This record gives sequence, structure tokens and C-alpha cells, in this order.
Amino acid sequence: MSAIRVEQLRKSFGSVHAVNGISFEVAPGECLAMLGPNGAGKTTTTEILEGYTTPDSGTVEVLGVDPRHAAAAWRARIGIVLQSVRDLGDLTVIEAVEHFSHYYPNPRRAQEVIQAVGLAEKSKSRNDKLSGGQRRRLDVALGIIGGPELLFLDEPTTGFDPEARREFWDLIEQLKADGTTILLTTHYLDEAERLADRVAVISRGRIIACDTPALLGNRHSGQAVVSWSQDGQTRSQATAEPTLLVQELAQRFGGEVPDLVIGRPSLEDTYLELIDGDLDSGDPR
Repeated sequence: MSAIRVEQLRKSFGSVHAVNGISFEVAPGECLAMLGPNGAGKTTTTEILEGYTTPDSGTVEVLGVDPRHAAAAWRARIGIVLQSVRDLGDLTVIEAVEHFSHYYPNPRRAQEVIQAVGLAEKSKSRNDKLSGGQRRRLDVALGIIGGPELLFLDEPTTGFDPEARREFWDLIEQLKADGTTILLTTHYLDEAERLADRVAVISRGRIIACDTPALLGNRHSGQAVVSWSQDGQTRSQATAEPTLLVQELAQRFGGEVPDLVIGRPSLEDTYLELIDGDLDSGDPR
């Protein structure tokens, strides 16, 4: 059974088709990253999956349950890290995490979770004394305290410095190793490439591509760009046969090719090409 199954999901707000016939599945233990520009339909889709928004039509099953008819026991099986920072008043970090742990039948240990999100030294600090990045880490702690089977992460590392982001990635990879299913929305392409088993690109309420980060949009078969130095200038050439070109250059230079660099399209290149191509194709609405 899929952890998430969506078929022909649609949701409109007036004349705007926020979600326009989306279908996808997420396997248990998989991390699916949803990428797309603002207004593409990512938030509406996740709110439907979380049970906070009712779709106009289509089939939705999350952990085998239609979120529209889910009971409290189902909610205890999911974790949610919202895009906005929660207002926890004057609670300390440990007080907030312990308080939220009481909502779940089998929560993780509060101190363990606080350590995992990098807030051990701030455990007795009040919420209103934390920095923006620290409050974001607290949000993550509250999302995982219940030991969820399925975790929704909406822009989870916004406000994190580079070191904190990588520590968070380690945490998510550990959750994946423990079997947690993850639906991630992010604007950080390196985050999607590091964490996601598959990436779904959403544009204008539709999924326009869904594959592994390495294969998305036929990225693996895209032309490589070979660059080198010659006559004091940097030269470059796009080619589908980079090995052959490098061999020709090596012969030309009689061995080592100066400042040789071989690059293939990055995930960001592929993502932007997909989005631009969809926008150029006209408005499907």
C-alpha cells in the first residue's frame, strides 16, 4: 500500500485552478520533494493531504485514509512542519516539546528530539528569546516529537545557516533510514537533490515532471559542457560525447588539458528549463 496516493486531484479558488488534475504516489519510506514556483499548487496540495483543505474532486489516500474523514488516531501518525514559525508564547524549548509530546500515544523522548535538531544548549531558553533559525529548529522538533510514520516538511530549513542545514539533512536521512515517509516542499535545489528519492516539479497546478533527481527531465542524457584554457582564454563546447572531445583535446595539447572542467546540467538547470518550457507552452487553464 502506498503511503500517499493521489489521483486526478483538483481544487479551484474562484477562477484559479490551484490544483489541476494532479496524480502521484509516494511509497512507504520514500522522500518525495515537490518543487515549483510560488503559486504553483504545492501548498494547496499538501494542505489537502494534511486534511486542512477539501478538494473539489479526485481521490486522496494518506496512510490508507481519506484525510477528509480521518480520526484523531490518524493525525497521531503524521507530523507537520509548517512554513510559518509557531507562536509558543513564553514556553521554553523543553516545555514546548514536552507539552506537544502529550498529544501522541508513543512520542519520542523530548531531550532526544531537542538534541537531534541542535537545540540542546537552548533547551531552557524561552521561545521569544530564540533567533529565527532556532525557532525554525523548534518547529521541526514539534513536527517529529510524535515519531510520525509520515512527515510533511514545508520549507523546513528557511532561516538555517549552511551548517545547520546540513545537520538537519543528517536528521532527515536518519528518519528515512528508520522508515519515515517524507513529503518535502523546498526552494533549495541542493536540499532536494540530497534528500529526495524522487522530485515532482509542479507548475500551474500540474505535475510536469516526476523522477529521481539524476533522471529528472532526461538530465542524465543532456549535453555536457567541456571547458579548458587556450591562448589565455577560457574555451567551452557543449557535446553529447565529452570523452571523445577530451581525448581530442589531450592529443592537441600533448597530454594534460589546461584547466579542464566537464559539467552536466545541474538539477537547477533542469528545473528552470522545465518551468520555462511549461510557461512558454501557454496557459492550460
